[in-house]
Amino acid sequence: MRCDNFCPRCGDPEESVTHAIFECPPALQVWALSGTPSCPNIFPVSSIYANMDYLFWRKDNIAEANLDRDAYPWLIWYIWKARNDKLFRGIDRDPMELVRYAESECQAWFNANERVQSSSIELSSEIPQVLSLRDICLIDGSWISTAPFSGCGWVWMGNQEKVLLMGTRNFAGRESALHSEVEALCWAMEHEWPSFATELERIETLKTCFPDFKIAHIPRTQNGIADLLARTARSFHRELCFIGCFIPVWLPRPPLV
Repeated sequence: MRCDNFCPRCGDPEESVTHAIFECPPALQVWALSGTPSCPNIFPVSSIYANMDYLFWRKDNIAEANLDRDAYPWLIWYIWKARNDKLFRGIDRDPMELVRYAESECQAWFNANERVQSSSIELSSEIPQVLSLRDICLIDGSWISTAPFSGCGWVWMGNQEKVLLMGTRNFAGRESALHSEVEALCWAMEHEWPSFATELERIETLKTCFPDFKIAHIPRTQNGIADLLARTARSFHRELCFIGCFIPVWLPRPPLV
């Protein structure tokens, strides 16, 4: 099968990746209009390896690496998109337009990352919350990718922080640790409040059946019983389902119970 290798933008008979991104006249215009430093016989050149080496490393000898907000990844992307627009849709893109698009996307990316970092700093400076384990249902899931079972456990603590009811069960290995955690939540809601068992199609629907319902993260150091029940169920050698007010003798006893 005969393939035409000519460049759709300038008509060069032999188009390559290097030509399309670095040598084609419209691409050269994009690089000249952009903020990426360019040097004759250094960048851009006919070697894609030399060009990428320049953009990744050698360019930093010219621009300050710590302050480098060069949009070259987006420039490469928009140059390639412009090439495809010409080939498949017959649309010519203005080089200055491509530069503006690339710089806008670059700025948006850096802004988004700055917001994430500032949010992380704010969260890390928060004072740890003192948790009350009264009239609360603690749940946990346990999952290992190679284990045949995933386990879940829940503990209902009364007003005096006393265990009123607990449950442990294993399921055929779930897809992920998060699936095991959700399975634990569903099973706890089903068996601690059986009148709502038929409404477990979605947690979002089920929670509307409770006058006071919220999900909160409990550190593992304060969730030892549910964690032990989940891990025990996951590592049990056969199917397991237990609900009771105390830990049976055949299950390892967690501390302070």
